[in-house]
Amino acid sequence: MATTALREHPLPGTPALERLLGEIAPGASGRERDRIAPFAEIGLIKDARLGAIRVPVAEGGGGATLRQLFEVLMALAEADSNVAHVLRVHFSYVERLLDEPGTERRARWFALVNEGKIFGNGISEQNSRPVGLGFETILSPDPAGDGFRLNGEKFYSTGSLYSDYTQIYASTPEERIAAVTIPVGREGVSILDDWDGFGQRLTGTGTTRLDDVRVEPDEVVDLGSHEELMEAPAIQGAFLQLYLQAVTVGALRAVRNDAVALVRRRRRSFSHAVDESPTGDPQILQVVGEIAADAFAAEAIVLAAAERIDAAGASVVDGKPDPDLAEAAQLAAAQAKVAIDSFAPRAATALFDVGGASATQAATNLDRHWRNIRTISTHNPTFLKASAVGDHLVNGTPPPRNGFF
Repeated sequence: MATTALREHPLPGTPALERLLGEIAPGASGRERDRIAPFAEIGLIKDARLGAIRVPVAEGGGGATLRQLFEVLMALAEADSNVAHVLRVHFSYVERLLDEPGTERRARWFALVNEGKIFGNGISEQNSRPVGLGFETILSPDPAGDGFRLNGEKFYSTGSLYSDYTQIYASTPEERIAAVTIPVGREGVSILDDWDGFGQRLTGTGTTRLDDVRVEPDEVVDLGSHEELMEAPAIQGAFLQLYLQAVTVGALRAVRNDAVALVRRRRRSFSHAVDESPTGDPQILQVVGEIAADAFAAEAIVLAAAERIDAAGASVVDGKPDPDLAEAAQLAAAQAKVAIDSFAPRAATALFDVGGASATQAATNLDRHWRNIRTISTHNPTFLKASAVGDHLVNGTPPPRNGFF
């Protein structure tokens, strides 16, 4: 990529973003169908420094607003929902650093983000504990001297397969939670491409094994006890949840695009159809219009919720947002999910109503949209979101205070 392109951050409406999307979109369907991991496409994102668009301009980044970030994410997911999903924890990591003005840690990691480095994660585990309540991965003092040793196994390590660094959450012997940021190539770190979900197949959402990994003292942040983490509402969970809805919006846009292309290339219809040409059939056109309306509505919902999160982020003092604004952000993200999940799978299914049986051929890979949307929606149960919103409205109960709501 040209040097001039490297100087221009890929913000909404810029030629840099259009170039990047134009390089990623072609072949997305084939990559997903044939399970070709998008290492090259992630490489383009690193070269374009897309991961630095939220870093303030004064600190070398693109200075994007939160709304602009979500606009970019939806466009990227339209090009390839897997690629957009890969970056979820990276952008969450950047958001956390934005809440730490003036710190040495922020300067250190932002410098790497500005170089194009990508951050993945090893947070969730497939253990016997309720999701969000503790880790069996252990960070313990290194018996040989300063520093620590990290041991355990993670799953749902989205993005780490393509990343330069990964952030691991672990329990300490003192029953506190530590966030550890280490290079993925460090000795003892194994990242497996073993995600076998029926959707979002290329996100690298698989296993991370940690076998006596050396951790330096300055690579560790003490997040506190579980009780301390749940004392006040935070906005990181809302950001992570809304991010998934942005990916769904991109998938819906792709559904719309494929519906239009499918109708345009059809050469015949049924003998009893309203019009002999699919492009002139008002019933087929109605379905296309309804799909487009769903994509439009989902985008509007995400942007409205993003503004709530942005307001909460602007209120942060000493790393903590205004409690009322943070709660409003959580509820907005939850309602966005409940709403979008109610119609997104239906829109992906309606795609086949404009194409007929030939649209189900494996070569078209049009089923990927439903599979991807449905997989994204399973990250956190929709009914738990809806019941928490209802409980808040009826009984004044605060929403759950963890990163999974």
